[in-house]
Amino acid sequence: MQISWPILSVLTWLPILSGVLVMLVGERQVGVARWLALLSSLAALAISVPLWLSFDTASAALQFVERVAWIPGLHAEYYLGIDGIALPLIVLTTFSTVLVIIAGWTVIEKRPSQYFASFLIMEGLMVGVFSAADGLLFYVFWEAMLIPMFIIIGVWGGVRRVYATIKFFLYTFLGSVLMLVALVYMYLKTGSYELAAFYRLPLTMPEQTLIFLSFFAAFAVKVPMVPVHTWLPDAHVEAPTGGSVILAAIMLKMGGYGFLRFSLPITPDASRSLDWLVIGLSLIGVVYIGLVALVQQDMKKLIAYSSIAHMGFVTLGCFVGYEIVASTGSVQGATLGLSGAMVQMISHGLVSGALFLCVGVLYDRLHTRQISAYGGVINAMPIFGAFMVLFCMANAGLPGTSGFVGEFMVILAAFRANFWFAFVAATTLILGAAYTLWLVKRVVFGEVGNDGVASLKDVNGREFLVLGVLAVAVLAVGVYPKPLTDVLEPSLKHLVSLMMLSKT
Repeated sequence: MQISWPILSVLTWLPILSGVLVMLVGERQVGVARWLALLSSLAALAISVPLWLSFDTASAALQFVERVAWIPGLHAEYYLGIDGIALPLIVLTTFSTVLVIIAGWTVIEKRPSQYFASFLIMEGLMVGVFSAADGLLFYVFWEAMLIPMFIIIGVWGGVRRVYATIKFFLYTFLGSVLMLVALVYMYLKTGSYELAAFYRLPLTMPEQTLIFLSFFAAFAVKVPMVPVHTWLPDAHVEAPTGGSVILAAIMLKMGGYGFLRFSLPITPDASRSLDWLVIGLSLIGVVYIGLVALVQQDMKKLIAYSSIAHMGFVTLGCFVGYEIVASTGSVQGATLGLSGAMVQMISHGLVSGALFLCVGVLYDRLHTRQISAYGGVINAMPIFGAFMVLFCMANAGLPGTSGFVGEFMVILAAFRANFWFAFVAATTLILGAAYTLWLVKRVVFGEVGNDGVASLKDVNGREFLVLGVLAVAVLAVGVYPKPLTDVLEPSLKHLVSLMMLSKT
């Protein structure tokens, strides 16, 4: 099926313009604003279906390309195009936005039209990040998406929302400034912001090292990696449920996407030379953050730390390929690590989003996230309990769920590189099970903890729909990940070929 219309522009600008329209409708007609937001998000999801069906899984080239002059004086272009790396992340974005809007349908009472408008605008900007093939355009989308999230946390967040918002903004913005410096430097050398021109640019080792570190500052904060991870638990705890879902499901993935799109192909020699830094910090994150998650008393904070630990697998999978080639000479092993990183990003988006929604269901009823305030929830909410146990098992990497596939692929790739890499990475299967089962035991199972828990009502139709769809997605990716890996394979093989080139 051929697509002759600018589908990427529609996916980018339809949610943004719809968000502006929802905002203009305002609080005078809240019902109209809600339905307009839902229909707009469903339209974006519907458009992403032919995007997937029309995608040529045998090609690594950019597809659905749109290219027009944007700022001629700077040789910057409105240049959109996607490959197999960007496509699953765009579909995850449109899928997650629909669920967030449904989840907040009646829960958000304070300025609901502005709340939904913020998510729609952010959806369009995030699609723009994944679609941009021009460095300056990428940077504009990258920075602009901070604004709606800043507003979401700052307006609808918890008691310490101002502190969390400012911390989130400063960490992510300051890291991105160094990325802009690197982009400008490469523009001055090539006369273009086109990413393909950056890939062809010969760079000395000192140049590559400085550019790599500039990108690292931006992407490591976004993932986030230890030690620049401290903004995330605060942001998650204070954000409303929808904000936590999008933050975990999509925004963290932009750090991993940045490493794949910029660091590895533009600075391959520096990436090879400094892979020990990323691998070391990834393994520290897996173990240390897993231990930190064990002692959390707030459900949201526990899941936030769990997210950091699981995202450590993404960065490990991205960079372990160099060690595989050095030790075995197998380029196929490098592709396995990258595939595991991508599958882990998609899986984490589904599982962490589902867990934050589960916490939101409980918070809407008892208005507390403290683990000690619950106990025996399954006695009052058996359907909800079944969903939460499923998502917790996926979070622990249970075979048959999406959480197992990506982690197993990365551990297998790490084993090919170095036994101790795999050994340390595999501790997440123990630590993840420990803090996840500890959470399930204290919240879901056991005797009814108090009168508040005894009075809980099970999920309503809206909540069942959201959690049910996520459950199907988690099981589908876990049981049959082939459609996802087929889309990824050609683009990742091409990326490995760029990674293994020497520019010096």
